[in-house]
Amino acid sequence: MLNMLTQLLGDDTVLLRRYLGLAIVYGVLSGLTILALVPLLSYLLIGQLSVATAWLVALLFGILVCWGVRWYLEQAGVRVGVAILQSGRHRLGEHVAHLPVGWFTAANTARLSHATTQGMMAVAQLPAHVFTPVISGLVTPIVLLSALLVLHPPLGLAALVALPLLLAVLSLTTKLARHADRAFQQHFAATSQRMVEFASAQAVLRAFSGNHHSTRFLEQAMQQQQRSGTRLACLSALSALLNAWAVQIVFAVLLIVTSLWINTLLEGALTVSSTISVIIALVLVSRFVEPLLDVAQHSDILRSAKGQLEEIQAIFDAEPLAEPTTPQPPRDASIELRAVRFRYAPHEPDVLNGVSLSITPGSMTALIGESGSGKTTLARLVARFFDADHGSVLVGGVDVRAMSSTQLANQVSQIFQESYLFAGSIADNIRFGYPDASDAELLEAARLAGVIEIVERLPQGLDTPVGEAGTRLSGGERQRIAIARALIKNAPILLVDEATAALDAENQAIITQALARLRGQRTLLVIAHQLSTVSMADQIIVLDEGRVIEQGAPDELLAQQGRYATFLGQRQTAKGWRITPDKTRETAQ
Repeated sequence: MLNMLTQLLGDDTVLLRRYLGLAIVYGVLSGLTILALVPLLSYLLIGQLSVATAWLVALLFGILVCWGVRWYLEQAGVRVGVAILQSGRHRLGEHVAHLPVGWFTAANTARLSHATTQGMMAVAQLPAHVFTPVISGLVTPIVLLSALLVLHPPLGLAALVALPLLLAVLSLTTKLARHADRAFQQHFAATSQRMVEFASAQAVLRAFSGNHHSTRFLEQAMQQQQRSGTRLACLSALSALLNAWAVQIVFAVLLIVTSLWINTLLEGALTVSSTISVIIALVLVSRFVEPLLDVAQHSDILRSAKGQLEEIQAIFDAEPLAEPTTPQPPRDASIELRAVRFRYAPHEPDVLNGVSLSITPGSMTALIGESGSGKTTLARLVARFFDADHGSVLVGGVDVRAMSSTQLANQVSQIFQESYLFAGSIADNIRFGYPDASDAELLEAARLAGVIEIVERLPQGLDTPVGEAGTRLSGGERQRIAIARALIKNAPILLVDEATAALDAENQAIITQALARLRGQRTLLVIAHQLSTVSMADQIIVLDEGRVIEQGAPDELLAQQGRYATFLGQRQTAKGWRITPDKTRETAQ
């Protein structure tokens, strides 16, 4: 746990060390203050009031010092908690920024969101509110243990043996609910994701979920969370009960040992000093057990926070893409794959199976194939969303693993099938591709992508707000802005993934024209099903089940009458479809 906190704090670890040291000092001071009761009671019971008064003053002074140290300790704990929230989130963000884009699945995104919100808050509570009573609750009994060993060695030995046994019980009860806590946190994250999904997908839910079934997925997630929460609550209550019983058993054992001591004294000559020793021992036994109860009460919080730390640690354990020690710059804008094999998980089949291809600089290559054939995966490997399992991916004649992430990012720009716009103006979203772009460069990118036609009919022009995720614009308008964003980056390689798949004919034509203007200027790798896009490609690559089954110029592949020719025929047939009236039915009427 401390190692993970150290990783989260980084340079602020000194705050944690200072806080932990002060917490130990506070525990020692608390124990020594309680030990002031020993001489105080001793002198008080034998009638030496003046000396007892002096020890009473010492006791009160110790209490005041403990209060002052406790106040300063609480402030130090809060500072560590704030540092965890600030430095921890920052370090987690830095780590995640270096993870491959392929890591960001829906499940991992939900885990990340939960870790940065609920997880970090739970961890920050540890130094702020939990570590202080736990540390002092362990240190103070150890200080009192020394006095018990002096007063009555058997009683001290019983207390000495009880401490590790009690810690063992706390460890076992922590493990009892750990699995349930992990399941609850996972279901909590899934439910949070479903809530966001429910809020952002109302149009789809209402269109396809009749009879008030739009909340079905959310309700299922909440029910699952409720079941896991109920199980966690039951196990947590059982753990708390067992912990309290364990402390009470320790107390009972110490009382039994004290009773045996009293019986031994009663059998012999009972002296004033022995009577005083018994009374003091009883006081110390009660004070020995009290802080242990604090530790037992906080064990449930510690277990939950440890579960959160494990989730955060799992994110930190995700390995970022390796950066080369001596990066090699690309020589040109070519793309090459050599016997590339890739699968998303060890137990899953290969998505790409021995793919080899070559794309010359400035050419346009169209990737076609059925859904699941590996087109998008191939394009993502070029952009190094993840690394190939076998073989190599080269950009500009250099393996992408031998290039720095900055070099590759400057070499490749991308247009996704589902474009995402950030809250802000149209100009802000286009400039996201190149923040230092001049107004002339901005207008040129907007012209090439057909955005000028959009802004001319808007009162605020390029300064028009797009709304959250671009909701104030149509799908075609968002896609044009996304293309302008990719174009203004001016990278020599442009990857286009189904950019026109969900657009109307007008927007398809505009985007196709934009791609046509870029032919010869940039290397284009386009995943497309539209004839207008495929027909102007210099090279066609046909994928099937992760393999290249055809590759060549459009005319060459058409002459082979293979898969590409079939694809072309299907698209031409579909393009010629018309809806006509049923003449037979009209005649019958």
